Amino acid sequence: MEYTYVVIDKNSVLSIPEQVTTPVQHALDMISRDHQKVFGEMPTCKTVNCENVDIVIRYAENEAECLERPEAFSFRFEEVNGRSTLHIIGYDDLGIIYGLLHYSETYLGVDPFWFWADIPVKPKQNIQIPTVDYNSVGRKVKYRGWFVNDEVCLIGWKDDYPPTKEVWYPVFEALLRSGGNMVIPGTDLPRHGIHAELAAEMGLWVTHHHAEPLGAEMFLRSYPYKTPSYREHPELFETLWEEAIQKQKGDKIVWVLSFRGQGDAPFWLYDPQFDTPEKRGAMISKVVKRQYEMVRKAVKEPVCCMALYGEIAELYKSGHIDVPDDIIKIWADNGYGKMVSRRQGNENMRIPALPTEQDTGEHGIYYHVTFHDLQASNHLTMFPSPPILIKEEVENAFSKGAHSYLLLNSGNIRPHLYTLDLISELWNTGYVDIEEHIHTFVKRLYSSNSKEIINLYKSYFERTIPYGVHLDDRAGEEFYHHNARRIIGQWLQGKSNESEPKLFWATGDLPFLEQVQWFKEKCEAALVGWEELLKECLELVPQLTKEDQTRFYDQFILQVELHLSGCKGFEKLCRAYEAYHQSQYPLAFVYLSQVIDEYKIGQQAFQRAEHGKWKNFYRADWLTNIESTIYSLDTARKFVRMHGDSPHFFLWYKEYLMPETEKHIYLENTHRNPLSDDELAIQLAEIFLDKGE
Repeated sequence: MEYTYVVIDKNSVLSIPEQVTTPVQHALDMISRDHQKVFGEMPTCKTVNCENVDIVIRYAENEAECLERPEAFSFRFEEVNGRSTLHIIGYDDLGIIYGLLHYSETYLGVDPFWFWADIPVKPKQNIQIPTVDYNSVGRKVKYRGWFVNDEVCLIGWKDDYPPTKEVWYPVFEALLRSGGNMVIPGTDLPRHGIHAELAAEMGLWVTHHHAEPLGAEMFLRSYPYKTPSYREHPELFETLWEEAIQKQKGDKIVWVLSFRGQGDAPFWLYDPQFDTPEKRGAMISKVVKRQYEMVRKAVKEPVCCMALYGEIAELYKSGHIDVPDDIIKIWADNGYGKMVSRRQGNENMRIPALPTEQDTGEHGIYYHVTFHDLQASNHLTMFPSPPILIKEEVENAFSKGAHSYLLLNSGNIRPHLYTLDLISELWNTGYVDIEEHIHTFVKRLYSSNSKEIINLYKSYFERTIPYGVHLDDRAGEEFYHHNARRIIGQWLQGKSNESEPKLFWATGDLPFLEQVQWFKEKCEAALVGWEELLKECLELVPQLTKEDQTRFYDQFILQVELHLSGCKGFEKLCRAYEAYHQSQYPLAFVYLSQVIDEYKIGQQAFQRAEHGKWKNFYRADWLTNIESTIYSLDTARKFVRMHGDSPHFFLWYKEYLMPETEKHIYLENTHRNPLSDDELAIQLAEIFLDKGE
């Protein structure tokens, strides 16, 4: 009888290599856990082959078994005594890891985002694996991974700081399951944390932030009382670089060579004698060459790259920086998905940021699906522009030769699963069909009503606020907060007769009142769309399974509520300022109270998504920072109440709320318990808003 399947169940036995490396052991731990979820028991693992083994996990012995290519894996089948055995064969550690994870996803049904989207694993009595050989396909991008950047939710989720293995393990596992092989594990975290060590243990290449070349300590941390000038203190800089090289030389490192100033700023802010592009470019070239020499001295055939970010890209494009060909040159998008230079304050040059035919050597990209820029970025919500922008920009970058490296800003992971998955398909295959991808993605996450959910996801990208003329000029949730706080600050500092220059990036050089009205008009235009989208979501919820209801809230409705509450709040803030400008102080007070209520809806949305293991996930909302917005609004409300209701805080009650029969005969000693701001606002709203004011 011919056997055509390998049957795996709770009694299955796995044969593992006699010498198991740490990265492979982590992958085996994942598979054991997956088996327990599917079959109810962990598999038996043995280090010797025997007749009763169902799966053999091993390294390739020849090219016929597995392609001789880094990260390659294959499935082969052998029949012994009428029993078929699956061999998961890897060219190297990552080959075995990817082979195991392919087995997990394809046959055990464990989704790459099972942890982050709470996707349940279906229990089974057994699974049947067809005895058909399989060879892995090479991935489009050689070095591909996440920059876990601005990760405040991950930092604040648990009490321990820096985050422990409990936080980082699911991040790195999801990255590996998505086909990633490289990571920057966090932003400027204490060096005693486990993040970099665990990433290396799990088989990932570790790379560095462009502001921390070679992964070295910041100069001013080590030498706080010295000027951070390489011209003045080359030996101190090189000491830090050498320490970093020696510490990491035994790991898989993609070494970042760069020279920016402290705090991710141009170095010449601390060394003003570099006052021309020629001088600046010459210094950067000199430093990069020196870093390259130091790495090559300590590491055989190191993988090195250089981030052409911000001012460095402009200097390179102008021919002022020289980069050796065997250093991968990394080009960056503008934070909003377009491969052009990023907006710096009010300056937005949009210089193309891709290699040309004249740019030799290897190239790659640093790309954002989440961003934090204190203007209009998306930090807690999905990428705001249509996904077609991502497809076109990344595929175009590949066509220009920038496919050796793709570092994706992944933020806090949980809010960005759709776009993280979209990019993983691009870095794996080099191409993505947007329509096919969203259908597949939604069906992975939701067991019911996929057609309706797909339409709602698509609608999301049509509702975001277009604040400029470009396709990527679309607003994330930070738009409603950072700009609102700037308006409140300008107002309460008594500068209403002056423009706020830090809003020119959006409004242009307009008088302050017109700046406020510009934001009001943008929010007014978007409000109906967000209200309709939330209504459609809530109408769909009762039709979903209970599990899907929770997942749909966490992954989608939460983000719609952050947009809608922010949009409503910002629009009413602008109305409040207009009323104040017209000396309608009680009306301004009422509007400000309603603004606070709107923004609090965002905080309530966080709380609804913090169930179970997600408790406290959003408590470190320090970047969008709804709490700071509410604090600013409460200050503004108290400020406005001083205009007409001070000093006794009884005058508005008397003028607008007290019965006519009492106004002229009341005794002050019996009416001196002023209403709170909230109570007064509720009662005044019935007077002013009922009148349509």
